[in-house]
Amino acid sequence: MLKLELSYRGLLTLAFGFLALWMLVQLWTVLLLIVVALIFTAALLPYVEWLVRHGSHRISAVLLVLVAIIGVLGGLAALVVPAMINEFRDLRDNLPEDARQFEEFAEDLGINTASWDLPERAEEIEWGKLISGDVAVDYGQRVVFGLVSSVTVIVLVAYLLIDAPKISGYMYRFVPPGREPEVDTILAALGRVVGGYIRGQLITSTVIGVFTLVVCLLAGVDNAIAFGVLAAFADIIPLIGAFIAIIPPVVAAFQESPQQALIVLGALLVYQQFEDRFLVPRVYGQTLNLPPLIVLIAVLAGGELLGIPGILLALPATAAGRVLLEYWLDRRQGIPFKGIAGSETEVAAPDPAPQPSGGE
Repeated sequence: MLKLELSYRGLLTLAFGFLALWMLVQLWTVLLLIVVALIFTAALLPYVEWLVRHGSHRISAVLLVLVAIIGVLGGLAALVVPAMINEFRDLRDNLPEDARQFEEFAEDLGINTASWDLPERAEEIEWGKLISGDVAVDYGQRVVFGLVSSVTVIVLVAYLLIDAPKISGYMYRFVPPGREPEVDTILAALGRVVGGYIRGQLITSTVIGVFTLVVCLLAGVDNAIAFGVLAAFADIIPLIGAFIAIIPPVVAAFQESPQQALIVLGALLVYQQFEDRFLVPRVYGQTLNLPPLIVLIAVLAGGELLGIPGILLALPATAAGRVLLEYWLDRRQGIPFKGIAGSETEVAAPDPAPQPSGGE
């Protein structure tokens, strides 16, 4: 027999636990936006603090940083979207001829394409059904939701950056006396790891964008700037971003000639090896220090739980979890937590100010 006895306090705790779980489920979308805002705040806070230390008013510094980022992203979107629409139209109009050209190219390589029937299948595609009706409404709703979510995140980031000193001081009111230096170390490690990941990603995205632009220009591919920008954005997505960065410029190059497509494909594949084996380890150093298996599991779990947002948040969230795990392990062994090895220097951040203890 199993006998359970619960006190009134235990019943209240259990009730509050179920209530918290129910609120978590109901407010999951809001919590996700807050997490995204916190990640971007960690990445942008060093720049705001640098401007404040050099004489800027805090609100002016926050507005300057956010306006600069929004302006750059808006300009890049203005370059990419029209070019991608034109590329889609060209692909739709020329797909049967491109399919025929691809079969001829494969036959020149000694591949039997008699059963492929690619041109006929390309002509049978009903493009109107692919981009109309419920599909168009669904994508329209996603675009509207994405715009509203983006505006919400921007507003949250602005408030967090402006009120960062007040929020920090308020948090320290809940810290037991004498534990302030330990909390300083935890927050500094979280800021360096999460913010360093975002800023490091900016570096790798810039490099692949410039490289893709140069390759497309040398290969004579139209809309080279748009493909470079698209590769920069695709590089943000772990694992599958490489395919998104490679396929569009290769398809565009194939419309010129199969030889140009091979040149673009080969160059971009070589770059992917360069980024994975040389650039990323030197940009991030020990900032993440996550085994490839952990990265794969985190990305798969994030994608399964939240889709594309989960994939994008998987690595910074896992990096933050690593900091908290290191802290817990050190506490368990009675060792003072000194931060994460290799995270002392923030990636692509301005010179830091001395960190006072106790949230002062």
